[in-house]
Amino acid sequence: MTVDLPALEQTDAAVPHVASARWSRYARPALGLALPAALALGWELVVFLGWSNGRLVPPPSRLFATIAELAKSGELSRHILATVTRVGAGFVLGVISGTILGAISGYWGLARRLLDPTVQALRAIPSLAWVPLFVLWLGIFETSKIVLIAVGVFFPIYLGVMGAILSVDRKIVEVGRVFRLSGAAMIRRILLPAVLPAYVVALRVGLGLGWMFVVAAELIGASEGLGYLLLDGQQLGKPAQILAAIVIFAILGKLTDWLIEVAASPLLRWQDAFGARGGY
Repeated sequence: MTVDLPALEQTDAAVPHVASARWSRYARPALGLALPAALALGWELVVFLGWSNGRLVPPPSRLFATIAELAKSGELSRHILATVTRVGAGFVLGVISGTILGAISGYWGLARRLLDPTVQALRAIPSLAWVPLFVLWLGIFETSKIVLIAVGVFFPIYLGVMGAILSVDRKIVEVGRVFRLSGAAMIRRILLPAVLPAYVVALRVGLGLGWMFVVAAELIGASEGLGYLLLDGQQLGKPAQILAAIVIFAILGKLTDWLIEVAASPLLRWQDAFGARGGY
């Protein structure tokens, strides 16, 4: 026998759950900021008490002053726009090429045996080793920078797509064949849901490598960009400018990673890790 609660009691019972969900929504980002905020405050206190002069590792107050000065002069927005544009273009190029070749290698065994050994060998080449070659081939302008970033993005996308396809449970595919699913329906209802979680992880890893490769790319005769700002700070002996550029890199990297996570979450709500109560 079941007893229905009055509407008022049901509403009152739902309020703590809603409040808890809202608190959890804001508590997770705040918890993630706790460690960097504690480190920043700790170092500010160390410099304030005179235990360090803060010359080589400036305190956060000096970093914020440097960022504010760059923003006031208009340099910061110019450098950020140049870097974000390069990373965006290289990311799109790397994702397209990595997805296509990864899908071919994962689905077709002969292509995998032909392509994969070469790709794995190229993956071991350091990013800076590509710089002189791309300068000779493509010049010192934007094309060489974008291609270098695309190279960094390509490898994790390729490996993620190929590995995800190879890891699809063959029993699920057989179930689709038993139900006489067409090729398009097989891809939409079986392969895509199986591959998508690993693909999202590959996108996030590729984006992270894109932000790493952009520093090497902006060493190729760049006159603007956060990588140029790093190099300029080194040459002029400005540690505050170097650390400010590093902090901006970290913020932009985390922001773009969050955008991928938010864009992918509606497609992955069936997974606990990506759902509303997931760990991200």
